[in-house]
Amino acid sequence: MAQLTPYLTYGGNCREAFEYYREHIGATELMIRPFRGSPAEADVPEDWKDKTLHASLMVGGNMLLASDCPPHVPYHGMQGVSIMLSTPTDAETQRIFDALARGGRIIMPLGQTFWASSFGMVTDQFGAPWMVMTDSTLKQ
Repeated sequence: MAQLTPYLTYGGNCREAFEYYREHIGATELMIRPFRGSPAEADVPEDWKDKTLHASLMVGGNMLLASDCPPHVPYHGMQGVSIMLSTPTDAETQRIFDALARGGRIIMPLGQTFWASSFGMVTDQFGAPWMVMTDSTLKQ
């Protein structure tokens, strides 16, 4: 069966973003591979060799993948997509929303909606757009 896995592209701060997610949203199994030491090392300038060629982490039972966009490829930020993160409690939703909003930009403040007891939208300090909500059907 096919599996869908989000793959994000950052403008040079992928490592910082994934380390932040590990610390603040409970992600695990962080793996980061730089351009340096890979076949792609020759394709980037010296100041880019320690940027992220490929990164992965687990959030709950889901994998999130990412990389830094090489400098020779135009990077226009993350557009037209959001990462949806559901938690089992309003308290956990609030904690994660606050962490993602720190240094970022709140698009829709966290609050009750007709579909969730807590829902909010934020673009984090690394440029990744998030939707965070409470899903009471999740097991704690």
